[in-house]
Amino acid sequence: MIQSKKKWRMHSIPQQQAEAFAEELGVELLVAKLLLARGLDTKEKADEFLHTDASVIHDPFLFQDMEGAVARIKKAIESKEKILVYGDYDADGITSVTVLMETLTSMGADVSFRIPNRFEDGYGPSERLFRIAHEDGVQLLITVDNGISGVSQIAVAKELGMDVILTDHHEAGDIIPNADFIIHPHLEENYPFSELAGVGVAFKLAHALLGRVPEELMYLVAIGTIADIVSLRGENRYYVKRGLELMRTRPTEAIRALASVSSVEIGDINEETVGFAFGPRINAVGRLGDADPGVHLFRSASKEEASLYAKFLNDKNKERQSIVKAISDEAIAQVEAGPVPSVIIVAQEDWNPGILGIVASRLVEKYTRPTIVLGVDLEKGIAKGSARSIEGFHLYQEIAKNRDLVPHFGGHPMAAGMTIPLDNLDEFIERMTKQGDEILTEEHFTPIVTVDVAVQLSEISVEAIEKTAKLGPYGMGFAKPVYSIQNAEVTTFRKIGANQNHAKLEVTQDGHSLDVIGFHQGELVDQLAPMTSLSLVGDLQVNEWNGRKKPQMMLEDAASTDWQLFDVRGIRQLYRWLNQVPEGDAHFIAFHDQTIQTYQSQLPVAITKPQDFKPQHSSVVLLDMPDEECELDAIMEKASWSRIFAHFFTPSQAFFEGLPSRDQFKWYYSFLKSRERFALKEQGAQLARHKGWSEQTINFMSKVFFELDFVKIDNGHLVVNTESQKRDLTEAPSYQQQQKRMELEQVLLYAPYRELKQWFDAKRQHRS
Repeated sequence: MIQSKKKWRMHSIPQQQAEAFAEELGVELLVAKLLLARGLDTKEKADEFLHTDASVIHDPFLFQDMEGAVARIKKAIESKEKILVYGDYDADGITSVTVLMETLTSMGADVSFRIPNRFEDGYGPSERLFRIAHEDGVQLLITVDNGISGVSQIAVAKELGMDVILTDHHEAGDIIPNADFIIHPHLEENYPFSELAGVGVAFKLAHALLGRVPEELMYLVAIGTIADIVSLRGENRYYVKRGLELMRTRPTEAIRALASVSSVEIGDINEETVGFAFGPRINAVGRLGDADPGVHLFRSASKEEASLYAKFLNDKNKERQSIVKAISDEAIAQVEAGPVPSVIIVAQEDWNPGILGIVASRLVEKYTRPTIVLGVDLEKGIAKGSARSIEGFHLYQEIAKNRDLVPHFGGHPMAAGMTIPLDNLDEFIERMTKQGDEILTEEHFTPIVTVDVAVQLSEISVEAIEKTAKLGPYGMGFAKPVYSIQNAEVTTFRKIGANQNHAKLEVTQDGHSLDVIGFHQGELVDQLAPMTSLSLVGDLQVNEWNGRKKPQMMLEDAASTDWQLFDVRGIRQLYRWLNQVPEGDAHFIAFHDQTIQTYQSQLPVAITKPQDFKPQHSSVVLLDMPDEECELDAIMEKASWSRIFAHFFTPSQAFFEGLPSRDQFKWYYSFLKSRERFALKEQGAQLARHKGWSEQTINFMSKVFFELDFVKIDNGHLVVNTESQKRDLTEAPSYQQQQKRMELEQVLLYAPYRELKQWFDAKRQHRS
């Protein structure tokens, strides 16, 4: 048995419904199943999704304040007023700033931008920076990807005499800032799509200002939208899809430079490239300091300038990775200093607040616990950081129960940020731990994977996978699909990678086969045995090598209800396979004292004799062979192990020794009859050499004759019994025992793996 690491939440789609839907749409069965799993269960819904185009772009003037905002900006341009675009330090904010800077510059505006430094000014509107802007002569302030929470700061800007256009997409509080114009999709009754990212809102303003859809800026919308993890439905889906196409077909110098430092081919750019390669590099500058280089990169006028900024972002990302690893290691050490609590809260001086959200996410992934990671500032007497949660623990509500201790916090069910006075920290930890203990159970601590589609290997092909890829871009609201394959037989398995920490399998089902790659899942190989029926969960991809394409699964999790037989016969050195035996969960059984003497010193636990066996563990190591099958039956009656390790050490092998032929018995009996007495002990070896037999053969035949009363023993001499009755050799107990042992050895020692597995299967079925 192989236990899954995660809880599988399966979508159930009737095969007949999927086949009918595939025929109706004229698509692959795999595509039809995925559409059904995502609720696109009618031809109309599916067609609308499959054929998303520019028609989904809504009129920007449906925003109630758009007309006024456009008029005010055009007036500022005509009057040569100074305009400041005020952004945020993440990828969404940086791309938002770039969209408006490019738009306003093309219109001849006197425009500059400012992005707050998270360490000096924190998130969002800054009164200090607004005052500086006023001193610099700014008359019109435009916020992008922030502003809705800056009630007091925008009030200051207004008091200073600046006009304010607020564009944002974050959750609004009870009090709305008194900006002159507010463009915010969550506050609109008339605008039909509320899920725009900050850059999407900025793009709508650019659209309205230019009087056309500025397609040349759509790649920026794609980057900010993907990086900010907003829904990829509706307008966002088109912006991202078209933006990715533009990056592949008409890349700017910035995109070329980013692709170069990310080791990505331009033609391969997709949503994962943006999410896992471009996004982290763009975010890195704002996490560690000044985010302005991100804007400078996207506004680069030459290849050389773009390369310079891309290299700077790449270096910052490497620095960010190093800091994340160091803090993660320190945080893990704190967690593992004692029992892992229901809610993890770790804090330490000098932890960079800019990357604590990443650290919190890593701890959640490792421990499946709500996690709060705080950087301590002794000088200010505060701890500031980020939190991430798991399903079943509403992070914002649980923190909100402690408002008296945490004066500054914000967030949603799965993520939050906070600042807490150090004097309140111990009590906060105590309360949150108690709240976690009351809400969370062991079931919550098992991560969940939602499976979209259960497939048969016969449904998987390069063509089908490539067609499902075209359903992208995938992201929030339309996540990359997760597939399951049930009960495929493992045919080959091995560890791969420089550190042998990855797994590569081949599975088959009804004549079809599939390669499976499990990164960082090398330990799975130690649990696998041939013929294991394995269920798999993962992502289906196309692997291309030397011009040849093959489907493969990137494994996320695996499980099996099968028992496993591990064939370690003939491997005398236990160290070569002992690491496969579950530590602390295995019986080591020996039928013979000699085996115990041979192996006990090499094992970490005591070897058990069959008569002393009491079932406690899920695995068993059969160190040697029983003399009779019934001995093995007796212990198998007591337990049903999920793993059996067949070693079956034996110092001598009856199968190879064999049974003497009847001619040998006949000759030996005639030999004994021709003598009055035969000194077996003194003369047996000499006779064996003379005949070219083994000494064991002479001794065995002597014992058979004695049991059949053909001979008697007189002072160590064999004497033929002239009065014995005629009997068959098979009546002798020794002959019968040797015959049975040969038959047992034939199965346990020499049978091919499949036959041995079937033999054990029959035993287990008989027991049940």
